[in-house]
Amino acid sequence: MQKIFHSLIVLCLFSVTTLVAQSRMLPADSVVITKHKTTIKGQAINYTAECGTQPVWNDDGKVTASLFYTYYTRDGIADRTARPLVISFNGGPGSASVWMHLAYTGPVILEVDDEGFPVQPYGVKSNPNSILDVADIVYVNPVNTGYSRILDKETKKETFFGVNQDIEYLAEWINTFITRHNRWLSPKYLIGESYGTTRVSGLALALQNNQWMYLNGVILVSPTDLGIDRDGPVKAANRLPYFAAAAWFHKKLAPELQRKDLDDLLAEVEAYTVDEYLPTLAKGGFIEPAERAAMAKKVAAYSGLNEEAVLQNNLDISTSFFWKELLRNEGFTVGRLDSRYTGIDRKVAGDRPDFNSELTSWLHSFTPAINYYLQEVLKFKTEVKYNMFGPVRPWDRSGDQTGENLRQAMAQNPYLNVLVQSGYYDGATNYFDAKYSMWQLDPSGRMKDRLSFKGYRSGHMMYLRAEDLATSNEHLREFIKASTPTKGEPAMYIRP
Repeated sequence: MQKIFHSLIVLCLFSVTTLVAQSRMLPADSVVITKHKTTIKGQAINYTAECGTQPVWNDDGKVTASLFYTYYTRDGIADRTARPLVISFNGGPGSASVWMHLAYTGPVILEVDDEGFPVQPYGVKSNPNSILDVADIVYVNPVNTGYSRILDKETKKETFFGVNQDIEYLAEWINTFITRHNRWLSPKYLIGESYGTTRVSGLALALQNNQWMYLNGVILVSPTDLGIDRDGPVKAANRLPYFAAAAWFHKKLAPELQRKDLDDLLAEVEAYTVDEYLPTLAKGGFIEPAERAAMAKKVAAYSGLNEEAVLQNNLDISTSFFWKELLRNEGFTVGRLDSRYTGIDRKVAGDRPDFNSELTSWLHSFTPAINYYLQEVLKFKTEVKYNMFGPVRPWDRSGDQTGENLRQAMAQNPYLNVLVQSGYYDGATNYFDAKYSMWQLDPSGRMKDRLSFKGYRSGHMMYLRAEDLATSNEHLREFIKASTPTKGEPAMYIRP
């Protein structure tokens, strides 16, 4: 392809154009390329943005769907064999790639205040913390998210909508993308957020076993359970550190706890959770009355709730009740995905909030920004609706062994490292659950030096807070650099 200068756009439409359900034309195969400049970490950087759609084929070679992607490459790189590539997915299932694309790792982020709340006028700005200085990035939208759509009316939705179905077709799609863009020799990373962590954990093994593609790293942002069992007392106990973080943020703890630094408080609550709370909950209805009363007092102190509420819930406080109860006397609820956000319900009474206050805030700012950015800045013109959340249900969750898949991938590939990132105020995929899953991922403990955890003073999308945006991207840089081997370093286990 000939050189493309700033503001020149090349549109290549390939062979298949299909009528989608809303009677608008969507190309199964297309590319729009634009040139841009930015400054990252004080360094001026030129880069290329490639927006496009790439087909999904069935076993007979028929196009069944088309996935929309955005691919950023830093200019001036003569040899990309040593240049890392990060493949990015968001979650849901059914969520577009917009969140991490336009607020975390990409070269452009949306206009929000320093805590992540919407501001007007809506828009985007340069991201001085983007990882584009150290890695190229592609943001992928699975079927029915973003502009991605099923194109073949005869193809059943069940082909795409399930834990293992999702992994299978996306592994094939990634293979095609890597081949088309000549990135087989590059160090490769997967990053997923929320349900995207289920996706990338499964993909790590599917890429190795079915595509013969080996990774250097997997990054789990606000991870799900990955098929790792944590029901019963574990599920109940693991919520307490999150409760303590949210209560601390809203200043609902007693003065002696409120005065503690959050990190010190959480270390204390985590120790109590593992050493005392969990073993006691395991006794169920046979907890001695005095022990029950003492535990209710302690749990109330750490959670910011009253002892009566704790006892009425048999020491097992649901997250929905907590979101309603913590600020009930003030007439507010707290957010599910980020409990720094508050909402107002129709009634103060009840056991759960009327809506997710944080999600409505995020949609408020992300939706206009992504629609403007893709159409006006990246010049991808279409009348197909950009699905922030697309119709993907029912979703087949059977056979979720993605945590075990990731463990197997790590065991088979000595190069493969894993980074877990979580916000302390996330009540949907709480940070202590993430730690617990990381602890359980490798029961042997022989790969724990390749597993690391980072926590942040924000929620599910910790990068929305300006301070955490800088810190979390820096952690990604450090992880990528540390897990990219030196030239000639063999992938092997060294026996003592």
